[in-house]
Amino acid sequence: MPDLITHTKQDENRQGETYAPFVNDPVAYGKKFYIESYGCAMNFSDSEIVASILNESGFGATRNYEEADLILINTCSIREKAEQTVRKRLSDLRTVKEEKPGALIGVLGCMAERLKSKLLEEEKLVDLVVGPDAYRTLPGLIEEAAEGQKAVNVLLSREETYADIAPIRLNSNGINAFVSIMRGCNNMCSFCVVPFTRGRERSRDADSIVKECQDLFNQGYREVTLLGQNVDSYYWSSGINGEHIVTFAELLERVALVNPLLRVRFSTSHPKDINDDVLYTIAKYENICKYIHLPVQSGSTRILQLMNRTYTREWYMAKVDRIMKIIPDCSISADIIAGFCTETEEDHQDTLSIMEYSKYDYAYMFFYSERPGTLAARRYKDDIPEDLKKRRLEEIINMQRKLSHESNMKDLGKTVKVLIEGDSKKSANDWMGRTSQYKVVVFPKGGHALNKGDYAMVTVTECTGGTLIGHIVE
Repeated sequence: MPDLITHTKQDENRQGETYAPFVNDPVAYGKKFYIESYGCAMNFSDSEIVASILNESGFGATRNYEEADLILINTCSIREKAEQTVRKRLSDLRTVKEEKPGALIGVLGCMAERLKSKLLEEEKLVDLVVGPDAYRTLPGLIEEAAEGQKAVNVLLSREETYADIAPIRLNSNGINAFVSIMRGCNNMCSFCVVPFTRGRERSRDADSIVKECQDLFNQGYREVTLLGQNVDSYYWSSGINGEHIVTFAELLERVALVNPLLRVRFSTSHPKDINDDVLYTIAKYENICKYIHLPVQSGSTRILQLMNRTYTREWYMAKVDRIMKIIPDCSISADIIAGFCTETEEDHQDTLSIMEYSKYDYAYMFFYSERPGTLAARRYKDDIPEDLKKRRLEEIINMQRKLSHESNMKDLGKTVKVLIEGDSKKSANDWMGRTSQYKVVVFPKGGHALNKGDYAMVTVTECTGGTLIGHIVE
């Protein structure tokens, strides 16, 4: 889910974090693996599937890459800088091979899918390359790589959803968990590489999703985020002849009914697909969070057409109006691209004005980076100078700072329901949690008998640009 303000690029939101997993009992496993993930929540969710597959194959996890027999980097390709970051990290990790010759290094995810065997043949950075739909073949590929063979599987699938694999929760706080409900994307936004790296859209068995959410609740988790590139197009048919169709609205309701104490979030929605059924379902259930990530990308109809977003400025604004009419207390966030091909100053001003109109609480903001193989790379010239892109991005960031501050100021004096996620980063004497609207709240523990995973009613007394501050209401 988005941070309050992501100042630069969408995929870099999570980069720099070492996504090292829990440590298994070393006696139970003969070999150790280490994994880092970069990019979107889907990559982090995929890493949990990979961890499960590796555990079944006799690998235990370690937080120390220097002692690992297998090092995996789960990658993102949405920005050029993301790939540069991964390349640098891979170069750094090659020192492990020198000290531990038998160790293997592998690349997973979107960068693996985009570059395929080039990572093995030309750059010689890794021993195995595995695309998002080929994780079941990891054990065999590891054996091939250990024997000195080229280990590559980047075949995309029209069926794979990993529905039968129970993910191992990596670096979990025991409260929040990702649950993948679908894979791939059928939208062909001209700037986006995802359809080429994750394949066609397919939905996961609804019963397996509900069961996973029930299991998580039984384990003590109190919030699940349903993940997909475009969750509103979720579509699963059940019954012998497929006579019953489960839509996203119905799936959302079924997960909400697992238990009223289980909060339900989802990401991401495409503006063209989120409908009234979904909105009324959100409004109906208190435990479905009043928060929608609704990427706009640009406020200019002309640029939206070049992006192949399939909606206009006016259509998007009408969708925002509809959300606020059905769910008045809903929080909305967005993805925004500055400096797309041919963008004029008027187009840029349209983006700033649609931000003001939508009153976003949060945003992912970044300037356009051409990706090889996309429709935009083939059709349009990346003709906006980088200094101009950066200037426009800075103006977008400043606008979002203003909107976020205004939104937080409106919460002063309100009493909000907070799910406690753990200690505040600044003090073990304070709790940190989030509201239904995904706002961070910090408040003193004050001797109250509360624990992680509990709900607290908190009156907001202060705020910063990114945090609400308050105290527990007796």
